[in-house]
Amino acid sequence: MIVCCGEALIDCLPRKLADGEDVFQPINGGSVYNTAIALGRLGHKVGLFAGISSDFFGDNLRAGLKASLVSPRFLRTKPLHTTLAMVKLVDGHALYSFIDDASAGRMLVKADLPKLSRAVSTLHFGSISLIAEPCGSTYEALMKREAKMRVISLDPNIRPTLIKDKAKHLQRLNRMIALCDIVKISDEDVKWMTGSTNLEKAARAWLKKGAKIIAITKGGEGCVVYTKRFGFEALAPNVKVADTVGAGDTFTAGLLFALSEAGHLNKAALATIDDEALKAAAFYAMKAAAVTVSRPGADPPWAKEML
Repeated sequence: MIVCCGEALIDCLPRKLADGEDVFQPINGGSVYNTAIALGRLGHKVGLFAGISSDFFGDNLRAGLKASLVSPRFLRTKPLHTTLAMVKLVDGHALYSFIDDASAGRMLVKADLPKLSRAVSTLHFGSISLIAEPCGSTYEALMKREAKMRVISLDPNIRPTLIKDKAKHLQRLNRMIALCDIVKISDEDVKWMTGSTNLEKAARAWLKKGAKIIAITKGGEGCVVYTKRFGFEALAPNVKVADTVGAGDTFTAGLLFALSEAGHLNKAALATIDDEALKAAAFYAMKAAAVTVSRPGADPPWAKEML
């Protein structure tokens, strides 16, 4: 089982009524939530560890997990409001503004940390759940506790409008990267973290810190993937883009799923994986992400759509 650790929220997506009036449509979302949904749809055993509200938005989030076969056993229900992400689309790319103060997700504390059985092989972390407190420290404590025993995956998924102290957030991300086996990150986030567009230089630095695989997505241009022994570039499928909401989250799910299906989602196998096996996983991840971007909102593919 893979347990995705991070936010579950409501994306308020811009829509137009028949009369042309602009409105927002509430849709289940959150980077880590989307990754869990995608893994469940692809057919992997998966759970979500998150603080989730007892309000009606929380009910919608739980229903979405159930519909996509994601286990709710690690959820922590709290009588606080659900985080709202107001989304603006610019040339198909999503810009975000968050309503998150004192939310159910944000107020996750160390006492909420789950006990994990041996069936859990992998933990995935990321995004806005690593910024705010106390949830940021809670997720970091879980990663630190489990890093020696399980595969650790991270997608920083930077949301600059939420980050008030860039230096402090970078310190957390660098501590977590040092505990990771897999880091998936966008080229835009590499630039935010390093101040440079030199993707290979950033990847080599993070590999030196301890990560085994760095996968950097470049939108419609595909991705570049690095290990200590090799690197390669893979082109994305050609697809008509509806929007990019959930694309990176689906890529992460596809990568983890493909590695697991091939028997590589364990620490020893990841440390010695060859380029052909990793290329196959990266191409699968891009194929999954291509399905997501071909339709509005974060709507990852089901297994039958990947045949």
